[in-house]
Amino acid sequence: MKSIGIVRKVDQLGRIVLPMSLRRKLEIDVSDPMEIFVDGERVVLEKYEPVCLFCGSKKEVFVYKERNICRSCVSELHRSEVR
Repeated sequence: MKSIGIVRKVDQLGRIVLPMSLRRKLEIDVSDPMEIFVDGERVVLEKYEPVCLFCGSKKEVFVYKERNICRSCVSELHRSEVR
C-alpha cells in the first residue's frame, strides 16, 4: 500500500473528506456508492461495483427482482430450464 502523504481528521459525525485530487485520480464522483472493508486493523474504501448473486462476477451485472445477476448466469439458468 502506497502513502500519498495526506492526513485527514475524522469529524464529530465520523466523516473523512477525500481530497479532490484523489477523487479525480480514482474517478470517484459525488454520490458514488463506496464499499467499506476491514482488513485486520485497516479500513479500506472501494468504489462499489455490483456483483452477481450466483458467481460473483462484476461483468454485465443488472438487477432482476432486486437481486444482481450477470448475463452469463441468466443464460445458464435459461439453459437449465429448457432441459
